[in-house]
Amino acid sequence: MLEFLLFLITGALTGVLSGLLGIGGGTVIVPILLVLLPQNHVPPDQVMHVALGTSLATIIFTSWASAKAHHGHGKVNWHLVRHISPGIVIGTLFGAWLAARMHTGSLKVVFVIFVFYVGTQMLMNYCPPPSRELPSSRLLWMAGSVIGVFSSLVGIGGGSLTVPFLVCCRCHMREAVATSAAVGFPIAVAGTLGYMATGFAAAHLPPYSMGYVYLPAVAGITAASMITAPWGARLAHSLPVPVLKKGFAMLLYGLGLKMLWGML
Repeated sequence: MLEFLLFLITGALTGVLSGLLGIGGGTVIVPILLVLLPQNHVPPDQVMHVALGTSLATIIFTSWASAKAHHGHGKVNWHLVRHISPGIVIGTLFGAWLAARMHTGSLKVVFVIFVFYVGTQMLMNYCPPPSRELPSSRLLWMAGSVIGVFSSLVGIGGGSLTVPFLVCCRCHMREAVATSAAVGFPIAVAGTLGYMATGFAAAHLPPYSMGYVYLPAVAGITAASMITAPWGARLAHSLPVPVLKKGFAMLLYGLGLKMLWGML
């Protein structure tokens, strides 16, 4: 019961931060799961795999809700979603397959690099200048594959990678954010299925696991985050978001350094 309560708290925090700062849930969920999952008898050599798979499973529901909301405002470019999704699915499945063959320490290093990238992006409030027209379907497949691989390896819905790419391709920022939310759904579904399949034969996982996806964590985090995300969005209109983003960026740097120190 206590463990499930902690998952609910994690989901509540994730929802508020996602709505307030616009950050991907995996950036928050994965580090917390690295602390909570060992208490639920997840073996140390599999804890990063389960954290990534579980994070992606929670994003199925949040990305669907987000995409639906953006679609209601007419901001999702479904033409782009259709053309980038095949590459996204292929890349995400390959990323899950690759992660299953990596040591948990190597996956942590990849995640730390990503945390530093997100922290720097938030600290500098960087937005790439539009530089080209939308690429061909073939190039969208290739870009989607790259985004899918890295999203799978760090347990995110891909927004930190998809939005800058779409902005570079002359998408308006609001359209890029909305389209990225829709793209997050195939990333989450493919990633979840990939981590379920690659962890199917893994030994010593706790009860209620489906491969590398821990279902009690998915249920608790999803339920709470879906409730609190709108609260965070409303707070964004009354709190100094740029200042909060810089503070959270420094927190990410601290988190990354702590993870690195723990691996020494």
